[in-house]
Amino acid sequence: MTELPGWLSPLVESLRDATVADLGRFTPPDDGSGRESAVLVAFAATAGGPGILLIERAATMRTHAGQAAFPGGAADPGESPEQTALREAQEEVGLDPASVQVVATLPALFLAPSGFVVTPVVAWWKAPHPVSAIAVDEVASVAVVPVAELVDPANRFRVAHPSGFRGPGFDAGGLFIWGFTALLVDRLLALGGWERPWDTGTEEDLPPDVLESSARG
Repeated sequence: MTELPGWLSPLVESLRDATVADLGRFTPPDDGSGRESAVLVAFAATAGGPGILLIERAATMRTHAGQAAFPGGAADPGESPEQTALREAQEEVGLDPASVQVVATLPALFLAPSGFVVTPVVAWWKAPHPVSAIAVDEVASVAVVPVAELVDPANRFRVAHPSGFRGPGFDAGGLFIWGFTALLVDRLLALGGWERPWDTGTEEDLPPDVLESSARG
């Protein structure tokens, strides 16, 4: 196993004993229902410091349409969460599984709108290479969003959804990040020691195009 960069080690240490409560409020159903899935949370070194690989989901998707997300999807029979996350990232954006090193597999979380039980798989993208929207029916765009942009107080706010949902939001890397993805990013920034003080009283409605895609999905 390759030695991790110094900027990633504190996050990995803090994730060793992470619980669902540390990561958000989406506890999986007690009855074991929900479709198993996984997402890849890949951290890479960029010219501007650490970054996180994110995608924008296609506006035509049945669930979470048009939203910023981590590469990922439903598990195939017999797959581990790590295998699912790496396979989906390869299929969606062309990420070479050999270019990443899995550093933590987190507790599963529940996405009630889609019924998925999602296991986040955190990895160090040790050999970054060009990626793009390979599965164009699922992915509209791909970005490695700098952590520095995500923690900039000017790019942070709380999101208000007409459904009553309130949660963290980010405007970074050309993406409007909200919902499950923003909740997990918010927690990872804090656990990694990157978070900066920001005005948690700042609230924004979803942009019309994001809201339209969300409703259509």
